[in-house]
Amino acid sequence: MTAPNIKKTRKFCVMSALLLSLALCRFAPNLAAQETSHLFPQKSPRASVSQDVGTCVVTIEYHRPRVRNRTIWGDLVPFGEVWRTGANEATTISFSHAVKVVGNPVPAGKYALFTIPGREKWTVILNKRYKQLGTFEYNPKEDILRFDVRPVSTSYTEYLTFEIYPASDSSAYVDLDWEKLRVYFLVEVDLDKVIEARMAEILAKASKTDWYARCEAAQYLLDVEKDMPRAMKLIEESINIRQTPQNLFVKAQILRWAGRATEGFAVIEQAINLAIKQNAAPPVVKPMENMRSEWQRAAQRR
Repeated sequence: MTAPNIKKTRKFCVMSALLLSLALCRFAPNLAAQETSHLFPQKSPRASVSQDVGTCVVTIEYHRPRVRNRTIWGDLVPFGEVWRTGANEATTISFSHAVKVVGNPVPAGKYALFTIPGREKWTVILNKRYKQLGTFEYNPKEDILRFDVRPVSTSYTEYLTFEIYPASDSSAYVDLDWEKLRVYFLVEVDLDKVIEARMAEILAKASKTDWYARCEAAQYLLDVEKDMPRAMKLIEESINIRQTPQNLFVKAQILRWAGRATEGFAVIEQAINLAIKQNAAPPVVKPMENMRSEWQRAAQRR
């Protein structure tokens, strides 16, 4: 091939590459939204945080921009405009079970977490289309929830940071910190409703010879000190199926809770003797022996 032809060929290849690049850029939002990994380090690294809230797993996935000596609020992040609440792809929040977000019911699922920052208040948005690049494809008709929160001043944070802090056995606060500002909101799970449904399902599926499911259900009711007559009924059913150190131990605690300390002490002795007879491992025997000692000391103090 002659030199002029080689130059023409190279020029054609460069033009073709340029046209391909422009075409890819045109469709970059859709392509980027589908990316799950990156070949090179990003200025705003990917991050995630997850927390059990009752029986629900709450997970936030986002990218963490830095302050880098920039003015953030009202400048890099304009007031009054929908923000991706991070960088790159839209930040997402997911719930493994139905929850309440600031008192509003939200079905289980994954959602884009957008915000509209303001000087005095922020609007938080859950949008059902979670695969988005920023807010380019944002459609308010796909919002499932909007609510307002107030920003508060806090200590300096260079990287945008999400945290999920437990507030109780069935609730947690979702916090966003960046620069010297924090916004947060409450997520709640109707734990009683979920547990009751789960218990009903487990017991309905349990066979007539399943002592363990009944023992576990009784143990849960004992732990939360709820519906103790039902707990006693379940543990009696468990023992009638098969007497074990575990279900005897639960029964002893229920008896003591009911004010029947003498009966409870007799049953815990029975549980320990059976465990020793069966060569049970120390993690089974030791808690029972410790509780028996604790009950003995309490009886002596009286």
